[in-house]
Amino acid sequence: MKKKINNFSQKITKESNLPAAHAMLYATGLKELDFCKAQIGIVSNWYEGNPCNMHLYKLSEKIKSSVITKDLVGFQFSTIGVSDGITMGTSGMRYSLPSRELIADSIETVVDSHHYDGVIAIPGCDKNIPGVMIALLRLNRPSIIVYGGSISSGNYNGKKLDIISSFEALGKKNTFQISENEYKNIVKNSCPGPGACGGMYTANTMASALETMGMMLPYSSSSPSTSENKKIECKEVSKHIKNLLKKNIKPKDIVTKNSIKNGVKLAMCLGGSTNLVLHFLAIAKSANIDFSLKEFQKISNQVPLIGNLKPSGLFLMEDIHKYIGGMPVIIKYLLNEGILYGDCLTVTGKTLYENMKNIPNITFNQKIIHSLDKPIKKNSHIRILYGNLAPEGAIAKITGKEGTIFRGKARVFNSEKEANSAIINNEVLPGVVIVIRYVGPIGGPGMPEMLKPTSYIMGSGLGKKVALITDGRFSGGSHGFVVGHITPEAQSGGLISLVQNDDFIKIDTENNIITLEVKNEEIQKRRRIWIPPLLKVKKGYLYKYAKTVSSASEGCITD
Repeated sequence: MKKKINNFSQKITKESNLPAAHAMLYATGLKELDFCKAQIGIVSNWYEGNPCNMHLYKLSEKIKSSVITKDLVGFQFSTIGVSDGITMGTSGMRYSLPSRELIADSIETVVDSHHYDGVIAIPGCDKNIPGVMIALLRLNRPSIIVYGGSISSGNYNGKKLDIISSFEALGKKNTFQISENEYKNIVKNSCPGPGACGGMYTANTMASALETMGMMLPYSSSSPSTSENKKIECKEVSKHIKNLLKKNIKPKDIVTKNSIKNGVKLAMCLGGSTNLVLHFLAIAKSANIDFSLKEFQKISNQVPLIGNLKPSGLFLMEDIHKYIGGMPVIIKYLLNEGILYGDCLTVTGKTLYENMKNIPNITFNQKIIHSLDKPIKKNSHIRILYGNLAPEGAIAKITGKEGTIFRGKARVFNSEKEANSAIINNEVLPGVVIVIRYVGPIGGPGMPEMLKPTSYIMGSGLGKKVALITDGRFSGGSHGFVVGHITPEAQSGGLISLVQNDDFIKIDTENNIITLEVKNEEIQKRRRIWIPPLLKVKKGYLYKYAKTVSSASEGCITD
């Protein structure tokens, strides 16, 4: 007897007392025979206003065409996104991290209310990927993620460009390293078309991690947005979603503690974004898996940094595709070396080990991926710091290029705007620890990314001469001696709220300690006169977010 795969949709299509529902389904174009078929929700984060997302509807159309050939019903719908690159350094960036929750809520709402049997999700920009992953775990029905793919590199005067080139160009222009004309040409040529930002920034970090975790088909994370491989993937995905339906393999069968470790290990080996920590804390919570900050530190001590990838390295995701052969080649290498668990289930219905059996072995006649015995850094660039400034934890991104220990006098700013102004006007001197506070999940609200100040620092040539700490977070494109996610945040009365100009701060990423060098009596004196500032918003989504969001050390979740 043929096994039913329309377990959810039949609650509408087979119920004789739902004539209005049936009438509306006929209106969508369904025929009577279609009422026996499984229904797949095909959700993309498509919108025209962002290169990371502007091509996703076309991918969604290709996927729907393929789904129909497998005797399934496909219903396309869209959810939101926020362009980090466009909103960076503006008040709009406050919506970036909160958009993750809206994405998850909206997908859960459509799929659960319409009783779709499975989901194919097509994310692009940074928060899209964890947003859809959280939703798929909540729904826990057969699902696959198809990554929109990375952007091609830009070019100016024979030099490869990407989005970070444009940010850092402003710092170079303002320190007279380049002309106004060069600056404009870099900006015009940094982003040549569709796809997510090209380095190992947050989108590519999360895509690489989720492919390793088993929620994407092999090659999904590294196939460029406009490549033939991406078109083939869109055609092939229907075969795999039907297989998942037949075998009733669900996200919680795939997302386990070991598969999460696989994703985190791969991302750390490649120099991934610090946002990895926030998002995997939230993903683990959605999967009901105990995974805390301490797990990240444990992994960080176990795996080396081997990816020579931007922002701290030289290469882009397109180079992994072109010169390495795709992400599975790297995954296979780490699997063969005992870094990854091979017995984890994936969306192919096979284990990670089975998926990798026929993948070519890596060769090291290239400079993109180093061998484990000759790493860029013997342990990961992501460090979890504790100390009086961050008793609940903070996240540092340290490749070692800027050193591993920094001690300096604090230069305090109560907003990113103030800090940007001081850096761009050359008012920040070498030896300083820049402190940007009241930009956490509640204080921001929304925990905006600090890519502008870090890019200005690097562009101004201060990368090895200053440090930056914040209760906000960093873009995957940030690099330098930076520490974010300081908890408790300033708005909640964390010690960062009591730092004053010229206080000494020491950041020790060898021993994972961050310390405000001020006597306890002085700290208590300051605390007695500290008054918590009013929330910056009093209504709307950001107000609701500020009232419900957890701390950065818990993943900034709202459920």
